[in-house]
Amino acid sequence: MHHKGTIELRTPRLLLRRFTPEDAQAMFDNWANDSRVTRYLTWLPHGSPVFTRELLENWCASYERPEVYNWAIEYKGMPVGNISVVRMDETDGYAELGYCLGTAYWNTGIMTEAVSAVIDFLFSEVGAGRVGISHAVENPASGRVALKCGLTFEGTRQAAYRTSDGALHDLNVYGIRRDAWMSGRSL
Repeated sequence: MHHKGTIELRTPRLLLRRFTPEDAQAMFDNWANDSRVTRYLTWLPHGSPVFTRELLENWCASYERPEVYNWAIEYKGMPVGNISVVRMDETDGYAELGYCLGTAYWNTGIMTEAVSAVIDFLFSEVGAGRVGISHAVENPASGRVALKCGLTFEGTRQAAYRTSDGALHDLNVYGIRRDAWMSGRSL
């Protein structure tokens, strides 16, 4: 893969950009402290904006590495969510996406728009050969995003990961190859 790092991406409604420490309050308010958002994630709601700021400072330091892909999803000038490559396999050219969005923005198409832009970037610019998305079976909204973005349901992994509350969950797995994505774009 030809890593480019977290560069700015634009869609009709969104700006996908690097986080800054100044995003801490908006991130805390919009999604990081909401148990509805973190319910099926591996991390607990943030306890304070100070914790969020410290996390963002670490994330910002990681932007020096070109293989780091971690965007703030900005809508109408406000960070409302996050999308990142959470797992990468250089040998196979595989990138797996993870994402979360503030509840006030659920069911608006924002995440589908962001995921599509990142998939396009990973295939067109980075040279990934395959992109995947996994989610807790109990969180079907994430699966709908994957399907709307053209990914194919590949199966369910039993007791595949543990959420922040210690519960073990089955994981639905989706994927798309670069050739399928590119042929779908030209239609």
